[in-house]
Amino acid sequence: MKLSTQELLAGLIAQDKRILGKAITLIESKKPEHRAQAEELLKEILPLSGKSVRIGITGVPGAGKSTFIENFGKLAIANGKKVAVLAIDPSSSLNKGSILGDKTRMEELAKDENAFIRPSPSSGFLGGVANTTFETMLICEAAGYDYILIETVGVGQSEVLVADISDVFLFLKIIGGGDELQGIKRGIMEMVDVVFINKVDDENLSKAKQTKLELQRALQFLPPKEKNWKIPVLLGSALNKIGLEEVYGKISEFISLKKSTKRFDEVRKIQAEKRFDYWVKEYILSASKSSEELENQYDLHKKNASEMASNPSSEAKLFVEKLLNKQL
Repeated sequence: MKLSTQELLAGLIAQDKRILGKAITLIESKKPEHRAQAEELLKEILPLSGKSVRIGITGVPGAGKSTFIENFGKLAIANGKKVAVLAIDPSSSLNKGSILGDKTRMEELAKDENAFIRPSPSSGFLGGVANTTFETMLICEAAGYDYILIETVGVGQSEVLVADISDVFLFLKIIGGGDELQGIKRGIMEMVDVVFINKVDDENLSKAKQTKLELQRALQFLPPKEKNWKIPVLLGSALNKIGLEEVYGKISEFISLKKSTKRFDEVRKIQAEKRFDYWVKEYILSASKSSEELENQYDLHKKNASEMASNPSSEAKLFVEKLLNKQL
């Protein structure tokens, strides 16, 4: 049964998880009639959003992100917070299918009435961040969630994208063989706010401490992301719930610092501007298919580009000029 915008809004205010799920499904839909209602709903919930702490969590596959999120989420709930998890699953580039297995990997957290887990397929979107993750966060905030945890697949450009929609960016590291700094891209380290070396036990504690020192030295040579913030490198085990209290404390400390320096609101404005740029491109692409004539022109210029009959950028420029002339 289709729900009206006001029914969805009432359900979100009542913190009804079933309605929350339906609202997110609406936001994720690409159908034109759904997009129209989604825009209407987003406009209605805007005054209710923006009050959460948005935490991006990344790390290579096997770093223990899901275990960390489950036990960190339970810790946040124990501290009186409501936690929403947006777990971005890698979609197949061939059939757009998705594993969507995070609810089974976070079984305990999924059962908690103060938690909400939403696996969202990345649908081929660059870097493993679903294209509506930002809007989904707003919906979760309207439903009263205090912490929004965004788990990425940890590949490609996901680090950049998750940093662009988060208040704090957490990087999970594990102890491996060889040079511990090898394979860590400079770009990632320039974006992180907190580093947590996971899966530390008695056997690898010495190695973990050495890795911590190497990371701390490396971070000294990078320009500071936030003034007066020294990026903490913490040790622990998410599985054994060791070090999570310290991570929780550092995140709270970081958010307090950003708010005291007015950087919190400043960064959020920049993030909203980036979403504006993203949706401008999306709507232009959508407009290019709005009539048979435009679609034929789009296909023609795309064919010229693919066959290198002309420079792809030139073909794109020609088509956009036609599109704008048609629209205006």
